[in-house]
Amino acid sequence: MTPIKGSERAPMPGATDMGDADPRERLEVSVLLRPADAKAWAAQSAALQSNPPPPISREAFAAQFGADPADVAALGAFAEAHGLAVVASDLGRRTVVLSGTVARFNAAFGVQLRRFEHADGAYRGRTGAIQAPDDLAPAIEAVLGLDNRPQAKPHFRRRRGGGDAQAATAGTFTPIQLAALYDFPAGDGAGECVGVVELGGGYKPADLKTYFAGVGVSPAPQVVAVSVDHGKNSPTGSADGPDGEVMLDIEVVGSVAPGAKLAVYFAPNTDAGFVDAVSTAAHDAANKPSIVSISWGGPESTWTDQAMQAFDQALQAAATMGVTVCIASGDSGSSDGVASGDHVNFPASSPHAVACGGTTLHASGATITSEAVWNDGAQGGASGGGVSAVFALPTWQAGLEATQTGGEATALPMRGVPDVAGDADPETGYTIRVDGEDIVIGGTSAVAPLWAGLFARLNALGGAPVGYVNASLYAQAGAFRDITSGNNGDFTATSGWDACTGLGSPNGAKLKLT
Repeated sequence: MTPIKGSERAPMPGATDMGDADPRERLEVSVLLRPADAKAWAAQSAALQSNPPPPISREAFAAQFGADPADVAALGAFAEAHGLAVVASDLGRRTVVLSGTVARFNAAFGVQLRRFEHADGAYRGRTGAIQAPDDLAPAIEAVLGLDNRPQAKPHFRRRRGGGDAQAATAGTFTPIQLAALYDFPAGDGAGECVGVVELGGGYKPADLKTYFAGVGVSPAPQVVAVSVDHGKNSPTGSADGPDGEVMLDIEVVGSVAPGAKLAVYFAPNTDAGFVDAVSTAAHDAANKPSIVSISWGGPESTWTDQAMQAFDQALQAAATMGVTVCIASGDSGSSDGVASGDHVNFPASSPHAVACGGTTLHASGATITSEAVWNDGAQGGASGGGVSAVFALPTWQAGLEATQTGGEATALPMRGVPDVAGDADPETGYTIRVDGEDIVIGGTSAVAPLWAGLFARLNALGGAPVGYVNASLYAQAGAFRDITSGNNGDFTATSGWDACTGLGSPNGAKLKLT
């Protein structure tokens, strides 16, 4: 048996080991396989960072970069030999889903699954590496789902005092008002589909109907729920839970691009669920999203290498097929909520995504009067940003510097986060309706769908997807409001790109991406 590279796991800090997992418990596991032509895939990755080729269709992607049928067959034979069932197989996504009991997965992959109690909830976990037969291991890039600990958190925050929109809306905005302040080009995103990834909670159609009517969007956007790994639209009834994230995402995109269809991909909050949701959205030949918005994530240090690389592969696939992915950079400043040191949030740190940071925005009428880095100090909320410990410096960030709050500027050694920004301060936040309640929400969770709505408008106006836009964004400094005031903890805003707000907030009418 050979260890799967990067699959090592340790218990969550503070978790209590409660003994072996029930050997009869049934679970599903996603196995991600190598591309049939690894050299072509590596060349595609390099091309995206230097001279992005034209996007290809989902069908062409499966033919050029999909899994080798021989690898799928070998995995199927391995599964059968160990009493596991193949319940789904997708060559384009290079994913095979296996089903079976804890006991059979333990034997097949050389693990010992156990039960853990943790403040964030009970979970099934493992310690050490996953094993695979020597002849099969080279074909396997990741085995996800044996461990079902919560992998990510939503990046939204309610306005202080409960954020009651009826009691205090001064200084806050509807998404439509923000689109006008940021000079979004005219249009409604008609003909586009925006994918929205959610790892819990849900939406109530009656709330959406009421909200969109209230902000003058008629007819309301088309919203469809897509189940991934048995996830579903399941409202909790609490605006402080994941429902707040789901409704924020839908209402921001739907307000800014009401002509676009919204496909909401619901998946379990596990590494397998998160990766599968993004992969499913990128390869969805039915809904065909041209943009995906993600407002969930966690510090790079909380991911296994295999899960992080599998996720990045899914984002690279999206880029190859011309799907733009916008991801919130996190709400805990330069620490990303880790006790010591500087950390960035993943998946925002992937070079195949547009990482969206946060600002505090003030306006008078139709004019922005000030905009600074979002950092509410004692309240603990601030724009996520910094330098990745995992991903290499992209060519389009070459020569940039990260400036410490003390004033020292150093050349970026690795991928810098974020790329762009927008209003995220809950005190200058977004008026939203959740579970029958009108509230004000902020956080970088609001910025990712705001940018997704902008890209939907640009796609519709240009008649084609803007696709993988990172290099184009960095070539258009004049298309941004440069944020030069404030800090997110250890990094400060400066002229040009910085590790707090990236290139800045949008001047939408000046963006030329097609």
